[in-house]
Order: sequence, then structure tokens, then C-alpha cells
Amino acid sequence: MRNQLLRLLLLRCHTQSQPHISQVHHLRSFTSSLLPPRAPHVTYKPLVTLRHFTSSPETSVEPPKNPSSDQAVLLAHIFSKPEKSIDEIKLDLDSNNVVITHDLILSVLRKPETSPYVAKRVFDWVLEDQSVKLSSKSYNYMLGILGSNGFVEESCDMIEIMRKKGYGVHKGTFVRISEKFEKDGLSDDVEKLKELYATGSVSNKKDDVVYMGNDSAVEKVCSRIRGQVWGDELEKQLRDLKCEFSSDRVTEVLENLKTEPNKALIFFRWVEESDLFKHDQQSYNAMAIVLGREECSEKFWRFINEMRSKGHEMKVETYVKLLHLCVERKMISAAVDLYEFAMIGENKPSAHDCIFLLKKIVVSKELDMDLFFKVVRIFRASGNELTDAHLNGVFKSLTSVGRITEYNKILKAMEEEGYLPSGPSQCKIAYKLSSGGKTSEALEFKENMVASRGDSDYNPWVSLIIGFCEARDLDEASNSFKEMVESLGNSCAGYALNVLVGTYCRKNRPLDAYKLVLELIKDKDLTPRRITYKTLTSKLLAEKCFKEALDLMKIMTHQGYSPDSYSFVEYFSKTGSAEDAVAFITQAKTSKKNPPKSVFIRLFQAYLNAGRLSVAQDVLSQCPKYIRDHADVLNIFCTVKSEGAAVAV
Repeated sequence: MRNQLLRLLLLRCHTQSQPHISQVHHLRSFTSSLLPPRAPHVTYKPLVTLRHFTSSPETSVEPPKNPSSDQAVLLAHIFSKPEKSIDEIKLDLDSNNVVITHDLILSVLRKPETSPYVAKRVFDWVLEDQSVKLSSKSYNYMLGILGSNGFVEESCDMIEIMRKKGYGVHKGTFVRISEKFEKDGLSDDVEKLKELYATGSVSNKKDDVVYMGNDSAVEKVCSRIRGQVWGDELEKQLRDLKCEFSSDRVTEVLENLKTEPNKALIFFRWVEESDLFKHDQQSYNAMAIVLGREECSEKFWRFINEMRSKGHEMKVETYVKLLHLCVERKMISAAVDLYEFAMIGENKPSAHDCIFLLKKIVVSKELDMDLFFKVVRIFRASGNELTDAHLNGVFKSLTSVGRITEYNKILKAMEEEGYLPSGPSQCKIAYKLSSGGKTSEALEFKENMVASRGDSDYNPWVSLIIGFCEARDLDEASNSFKEMVESLGNSCAGYALNVLVGTYCRKNRPLDAYKLVLELIKDKDLTPRRITYKTLTSKLLAEKCFKEALDLMKIMTHQGYSPDSYSFVEYFSKTGSAEDAVAFITQAKTSKKNPPKSVFIRLFQAYLNAGRLSVAQDVLSQCPKYIRDHADVLNIFCTVKSEGAAVAV
């Protein structure tokens, strides 16, 4: 009863089975509402050029991720949430660059932590989508999950479907679910399972046809091929087996012969020439994978061109597997040729593949710009647009191997194909080059930036200046600032000048900053921000450059700012003569208004707090009458006298 409730809750079929392509029964479940629409048909153009696999060593390249590891976990996670709609699932697959392949399906199904619910959803999705053909192995894995979790009826239905498709039940799968049924006391179901296993996995005595789902039968075919030189005797032995070769069966033989590609290719030719099987897209793709190795380069390219000429396309999972093999073996040139072949076919690689290849090219031992150009041109020829994502991905890889000096070269290649980096991307490049101490490259980028964008955006300029400041290259920062003002005018100068002056001050070079500001005000009619004036004034006074600070205050008040009284008051409280304070007061009076009374009050209070009463009295004696007679000022001095008298008593 408990197992029945589980079956009803998770995988119970709610309607009668329906035909699905070659299936007599269609395995339905509650996941049927998640089936995606079929992809539209796309025509292809035949490829006639021959290519060769070549090795290209790489440095600091992380090995490509096996689709059966991280992607299997990701795929299971995507299908684990029942509330997701069809569109949400497709969006998740696309955004995570998950390409559903046969190997990926097997990886999900054989993971022990995969729940029956998730396995069934993935299995049904692929079954309906038809983008990947489920093999005997995938059916056996799904059967094992159903049976070992106590889904008796579903297991029996699955075996019946497999039998009608010509798939046998593997012995390991049969033993696994039989033990589960016996443990649960389902003796009748065990007997039924044995009957189905017998009829679906052994020779059919009527026409003596071996079901190739049986591993031992495939091993017999492969062992004969491996153990002998190909000739008339071997062909006779294979015919005597009277095997019924289907796509799955031929594929399984080819997979078993992958370590002997020449024999696999001979078998491939023989089985069709003998009228035992007419090759289709599945068998062609299987053979292509077998030939996808460096020593079979010429045969591989002749074969896949033949495949396309016969109207068969390279499947996405075949392309992905071959691409990863090329990268693993550091055959980057071959990977690019493969990408070109796939891009002019019906099953085009994803946009992510372009970034993937570009990243692999730029981290190779030698940067091959011809290969880089080739990938970009192939990508653009298919109507795609280069984006900031491509640029950022490539630059991240360049940085990882210490090749930021190649930024300009890469950017130029992309710009020749119509790409113009956005403002934020240009800011990143400008800052990276200038802050990284790559002065010549930063200046080259600046020239290209001005040529390509003109005077439309000042942010990259600012980033360039900030980067030079970070690298403490103040000469280049100052020169770039002046060029920016010359090109774009004063309106964009405020923030960059503040950063520039702040950097001068942090490097204890306030006089150089002072000279720069005076030059810019005189020659460019520049108006710095108040915070810039305050930063520079404070640093000048800290370095005891009172005269320069006072001159700066005069310019500041002339431009309509109130004096930076706080910096001066702090300075006077610690050092400086009464004459200095009077000069400050006199200079401050040259503005449109006299200094506020609050300034005098803070000044006298600071003197007294610092114990400089005599200096405060000297300054007071030289102040205007309206200050000397001000009640708050008098109160400060009276308080001091009263406190002094109290102490004396």
C-alpha cells in the first residue's frame, strides 16, 4: 500500500498510453505539461573546404568542464522545482548555457542522489523534445530508478516499451529491481519481471535475431572485429550473427570500437554496403565522434563533409563533445575549424561558444590573432552582434595570464567587425591599463578612444586619469587631464581634478597641485569644486605653506566660494602668528561680504583652547570694531579672565 501511494503521488500515469513516433506506448506522467515547443527548421550550406587538426599548446587554461559533472547537478536543480513553467525552464537552460546531450542525460540518471521525480521530469522532457534520442542505456538507467524505488507498474510499462523498441534489459538493471521487488514481498511482480526480461533480452527463436540491447551480443560483434584483420572471413562471421542493425545498435558498436577508429570506419562502411543498415544522422554522428582525434584529422574532415552532403547534420551534443575533446588536447585551431563547420549548419552553436573559443585563444601559449579574427568573423557572418560580454570575457582571460598589453590589439580586432565598446567597458579598459602601469598601452588606448568616440563621453577620460593616479603616475595623469579639458571643455573637469589634487596631496606634493590648479584657472578658466579647494588648502597649511593657502583662498572667494575658515582656524590654533591671522581676516574681507562673526568666535575659541591667550588678544586688538565689541567675543575673553581669577584665589 505504501509503494502504491508513492507511485500515485510521484509518477502515476493519469491517462492511457499513446503512440509516440516509433513507440507503441508512450510513458506519460504529471510532467507532460512541461514539454517545450520544437525548434524551427534551419537550412544549411554545405562546407567544401578541408581542414586539419593541429595542436596549439596553452598556458594557464583550466580544463573544460565535463558535462557529466557540474552541468548534471545544474540540470537536476533546474528540473527539481515543480512550480517552474515551460518558459522558465527554457530560460534557465539558456541562461546557464546548459545544452542537453545524451551524455548529460546519462550523467543525471546515474547519479545516486537524483530523485525519481527529477529523473522522470528530465526523461520526459527529452522524450518529447526529441532534440536528443534516448538510447538503450538511458532507458535502462530510468528503469533502474523506477524499479529500485518501488514503482512496479511503471517499471513493467517501461520494459514493454523497451522491448517494442528493440532495447534489452541489462542484467545489472534486472538484478537491481528484482532484489527490490523481492524485498518488498512482490513475488508476482518479480515473476512478471522475469518473463518480460526473458522476452526482451534474449534471442527471438522465430527469426534468430539478437536484440542489441543485450551487452553480450554487442561484445560478440566487437570482439570479432577487434580480434581479426578485416577480411572475407570476418565479414562472413558478422553476417552469420544475423544481427538486426538499428541506429542505436550501430552506435553502440561504434562506441565500443572508439579506440580503433580505422576498424570502426571499416565497419561503418561495410554495414551499409552489405545492405544491413542504411546510415542516418545518429550513426553518422557516432562515427564522427570516433574519428575526432588528431591522428584521424584528414579522415574526420572528409567524413563530416560527406555527412553533410548526404543531408545529415552534426548534432549539438556531437559538436559539444568534439569541441571539448579538441580543447582538452589543446587543438585550438581544430576547435575553431569545427566551430566554423557547425556555424554554417542547421544546428548552430550557442552564442556562448564564441566567447569560450575566444577565451581559449587568448590564453594559448602564443596569441594567434588570425584564429581570433576567424572566430569573430564566423560569429558575425551568422548575423550575430559582438557585445560587451564578449569583450569582458576575453579581457578577463587576458588578465588572468598577464597579457593586458594585448588589450588594444584585441579591441581593434573586434572594432573591425563593427563592435564599439560601451562607455562602461571603455572605462574598465582605461582604468585597467593606466592603473596597471601600462603607460604606453594606456596612451594608445586613449588615442583610439578619441578617434572612435570623439568628444561624446568624458567618463573613460576620468577613468584613465584615476588609473594614472592609482599608479602614482601624476605626470601622465596631469597631461591626460589637460587633454580632456582641451577636448571636452571645463564642464567635465570637476571630479577628475578633485581626484588628481587629492593624489598630489597624498603624495605630499601640495605645491605641485597648487601650481597645477593655478595654471588651469589661468589658462583654462577652470573653476574647481569647493572640496578640491578645501583639500588643497588643508594640505598646504599642514605643510606650513601659509602664503600659498592664502592666495588660494583669495581665488576661491573671487569665484564665489566662502573661505575655508575651518582649515585656517585649525592652523592658527596650533601655529602661525597674529599677523598671519590678521592677514587671513583682511583677505577674507575682500569677498563680497565680511567674514561671518562665527568665524571670529571659532578663531578666538581655538586660540584659547590651545592656551594661546596672548596671541588671541593681539589678533582681537587688530580686528574691526564690530568684532571687538561683539557680545559673544567679549564673553569668551571675560570667561577666561574669570576662570583665571578663580584659579588665583
